[in-house]
Amino acid sequence: MAENNKVSAKKEPAMTPANNDEIVLSVQDLHVWFELRRFGFGHAGYVRAVDGVTFDLHRGEAIAIVGESGCGKSSLMKTILGLNKPTKGQVIFNGKDVANLAKEDKAWFHSKVGYVQQDPYGALPPFMDVEHILAEPLIVGGVKDKVEITERIRKSMELVKLSPVEDFLTKFPHMLSGGQQQRVVIARAMITQPKLIIADEPVSMLDASVRVEILKLLSGLQQSYDLSVMYITHDLSTVSYFSKRIFVMYAGQVVEKAPVRELLGNPLHPYTSALLEGTSDPDANNALTFKHVPPGEPPSLVNPPTGCRYHPRCEKMMAGLCDKEIVPEFTRDNNHLVSCWLYK
Repeated sequence: MAENNKVSAKKEPAMTPANNDEIVLSVQDLHVWFELRRFGFGHAGYVRAVDGVTFDLHRGEAIAIVGESGCGKSSLMKTILGLNKPTKGQVIFNGKDVANLAKEDKAWFHSKVGYVQQDPYGALPPFMDVEHILAEPLIVGGVKDKVEITERIRKSMELVKLSPVEDFLTKFPHMLSGGQQQRVVIARAMITQPKLIIADEPVSMLDASVRVEILKLLSGLQQSYDLSVMYITHDLSTVSYFSKRIFVMYAGQVVEKAPVRELLGNPLHPYTSALLEGTSDPDANNALTFKHVPPGEPPSLVNPPTGCRYHPRCEKMMAGLCDKEIVPEFTRDNNHLVSCWLYK
């Protein structure tokens, strides 16, 4: 793998919850490149979907990975789930390298990492009722006691407020509302008693009236069970419900890291400011107001720009620096880190 246009990895400064130092997930200088091949012509380059991402997630902490479509959020998530192999770097979960788990550790890993998908209807098998959907991960995980399976199904349904339980056990996904389907998805993620929940745009497919309910449900579960949560979204308006830190991604790289209130109140990177400008305004009087958006389109991840990848769209670009030099991470006050030459 070519090493041009890279910054050497460095350990992230501590932004640790005051009550817990246990690192559940450590992403270390992660690169995920997908090879392009032309029929009959062989190698045609790489898509640099994730290009040097580093962070730690602590026990009981919730973080948000924020960025527009195509920034690398999904590739990062799939690599953490073990679905993609890193091109370079590591994903360490509970002290074990996810890409090189022994066969006997894979079932353990999948039981300790819950996944909440974006589309609840597409995530649920249409030919299974709720009882069998929730029993499946337990059976696959080796739970054989039918009494235990029944008890855990009931408990997980009560956790997500699908009650009375008897009213939902025999229903199929098409018989449930979108919010109820997503509650089943969350119950399935919780039933194996995970340490980490990865929530991929969990409210983007839901009606506005139920989005806050689902976010509050996830927040309550995170706090009650000391869960680590990785919340993936493009919508900055939802991150404050339970995330403690925000990581902003652009073109495969994290360009800003900060506690939620610090970042929302004092965005440093020009791209973060642009994301905030594009956040939905709840005031109906502003519904038809055209917001300022940066010119141009996100860059190609096959041939990304040199220097700062945002520089072709940035109104504050400094010629000869932003377009030439690789941007390191600069540390500001309040655990605020930003990759922008404006803060050198």
